[in-house]
Amino acid sequence: MTQKITVIGTRGIPDVLGGVETHCQNMYPAIKQQCDVDICVIARSPYVGYTQSSYKNIETLALWAPKKRSLEAIAHSVLAAFKTCFDKSDIVHVHAIGPGLVVPLLRLLGKKVVFTHHGPDYERQKWGGLAKQALLLGEKFAVKYASEVIVISEVINQLIQKKHGRMDAHLIYNGVNKPLPLSDETISKTLGRYNLQPKNYLVAVGRFVEEKGLHDLITAYHQSGVSIPLVLIGDADHPSDYSLRLKELALKTPNVILTGFLKGDALAAVFSQARMFIMPSYHEGLPIALLEAMSYSLPAIVSDIPANLEVALPGDAYFNVGNVADLAEKINTRAALDTADYSDFLKTYDWREIARKTISVYHTIDKSIG
Repeated sequence: MTQKITVIGTRGIPDVLGGVETHCQNMYPAIKQQCDVDICVIARSPYVGYTQSSYKNIETLALWAPKKRSLEAIAHSVLAAFKTCFDKSDIVHVHAIGPGLVVPLLRLLGKKVVFTHHGPDYERQKWGGLAKQALLLGEKFAVKYASEVIVISEVINQLIQKKHGRMDAHLIYNGVNKPLPLSDETISKTLGRYNLQPKNYLVAVGRFVEEKGLHDLITAYHQSGVSIPLVLIGDADHPSDYSLRLKELALKTPNVILTGFLKGDALAAVFSQARMFIMPSYHEGLPIALLEAMSYSLPAIVSDIPANLEVALPGDAYFNVGNVADLAEKINTRAALDTADYSDFLKTYDWREIARKTISVYHTIDKSIG
């Protein structure tokens, strides 16, 4: 009998911006290719255009969620948890510490639970005191009560060992795909939309939230005096005072281009043809956007936070997080670089190997899987 895995904690797949979303979009089809299991990813209805669909042989199901950032994850996760009572799933795989609040509920419902810790989200600047306490509780519940725990970086592994005494977590990194070739027509048409020339602009990718540090980047870019454009790919899931201020700052700063959310070939075209990738984040788990930039051989400038340091780029790729002058100097000195060779680095971040390791985790709690 084919076993079933239900996935909760993601906004949805495919082509929904976010690290957890990219992780799920790539990993579960890779698992399906290697293992005879049925997989259902439960999405949040405001982010997807379907009620029930499929993606690369993965079932996708949308459930209602309030599009209010303080309630969205927990409300949807509770609904999804009760939904698993009727879907005959053998394992529920929960992603991120907000949805982690429902791990004890899932265990009470008789489910075997795998929990993936994508990072200490309570460190994100957007959260108020009550939300941070809820996220801390979600981390505690998920790490304590999950049947098996996966961490995406050694930084997170050390965190849960010290805080919660969970010593048996499985370290399985995020991954990145090899870029698919794009036609010259696709590249030309997409870049033409923003008046961009290949290898003649800087790029940053991310949601418009405080912890991504994009305000620092715009200020540093202006101070650097670099003449080529700065392209920001992304937007806010939920409009906020910060996202509105960020857009206003971008519009006031010459040569800053906002594309909004991009996906598919449009995202690949703008991302891959940049001169350089910049990530000024204050907080990350293990940044997939950085791995994608590496897959395109883009020289990078990234903040020296633990998650970025774990990737172990050359030392001159890092700047002191929050230090606008340091970032401006890096932009100035590194903007002339052409390409970078990350082939040795990228061997660590193969989705097929990540899928194989995740199947092994499933097998530890259900011997009929794998």
